Amino acid sequence: MERIQALAAALPEHADGYLITSESNIFYFTGFPCDAALLLVTRGGSFFFTDSRYREAAQRVIRGVTFCDTAQFAERFPAVCAEQGVRRMLVESSALTVREAQRYASLLPQTELLYEDDLVFLSVFRRKKSADEVDKMTRAQRIAEAALERILPLLRPGRTEKEIALELDYTMLRMGAEALSFRTIVVSGENSSLPHGVPGERQLRDGDFITLDFGAVADGYHSDMTRTFALGHCTDEMRAVYDTVLRAQEAALAAMRPGTACRDADAAARDVIAAAGYGAYFGHGTGHGVGVQIHERPNVSPRSAETLQPGDVVTAEPGIYLPGKFGVRIEDMVLITTDGYSNFTKADKQLCVLPA
Repeated sequence: MERIQALAAALPEHADGYLITSESNIFYFTGFPCDAALLLVTRGGSFFFTDSRYREAAQRVIRGVTFCDTAQFAERFPAVCAEQGVRRMLVESSALTVREAQRYASLLPQTELLYEDDLVFLSVFRRKKSADEVDKMTRAQRIAEAALERILPLLRPGRTEKEIALELDYTMLRMGAEALSFRTIVVSGENSSLPHGVPGERQLRDGDFITLDFGAVADGYHSDMTRTFALGHCTDEMRAVYDTVLRAQEAALAAMRPGTACRDADAAARDVIAAAGYGAYFGHGTGHGVGVQIHERPNVSPRSAETLQPGDVVTAEPGIYLPGKFGVRIEDMVLITTDGYSNFTKADKQLCVLPA
């Protein structure tokens, strides 16, 4: 209710309403996750449209809105907009298909649909995390770490990447996760040079690096972490690369404080990797925001024009990926505080060589 009221109060002068259609923003503003709903927010009232499958459940959660059935959407939606005097309506352009946009335009011939940068507008609300949101993300992270600890004994020669991923997923869900943050990544040996590789039938072998990138969802909020382990033994080159990534991540973390340009936090990690001679093997950004979605603002990358602010939750995840050989990534998730950062991630990140 408070978030909807805040959204209504923040409507710019040139708009009469905001049409929210993405599942993530519907959840953020109402507390109700639904993939078949839309929320119309005006200065005079707020209206939640859904169908009979979700109506009762939504009514138990959402307060301060008028519920409307989408069975009569073609009649009810234009009528509500007319009643509320909506002549100019902001829409989530990134959450609409062309067909949906055309439908809204045909239903509202007298209303101008404003396809502005909705991410900038809504991220004002979603970017700064409240204490309650931080608690939920902490719970998600504790679930993920406990699951990792539980499945570590399974990282042995002969096990496949897919088996490990399935065990990790099952363990997170069994330990209280309501969902997985994303498709779990488990890659080993030469596959570990694939930053977003898909777990396959490759069996773990003595001398492998094994990278696990995963997260849990608790009360609608995500966690995100990556750890890389060595199996059996570790070459000097593997140790050197791991040490470089760890130093790069620590440099990025040290730079993460209010007022730091995101590109500078990225550069702190990138400079360490480049100085070690591996600059060409780190292609992605150093981090990203996390919240009700696994990728939110701000982005910690060379192209970012944003500045870190208190309340931001971002990852620090530099990596080095040597094609055909191996890769290393280490990722923590942190909260930007008034004087630095607080790390959600407690799992050890010193090089761990597991018994083969």
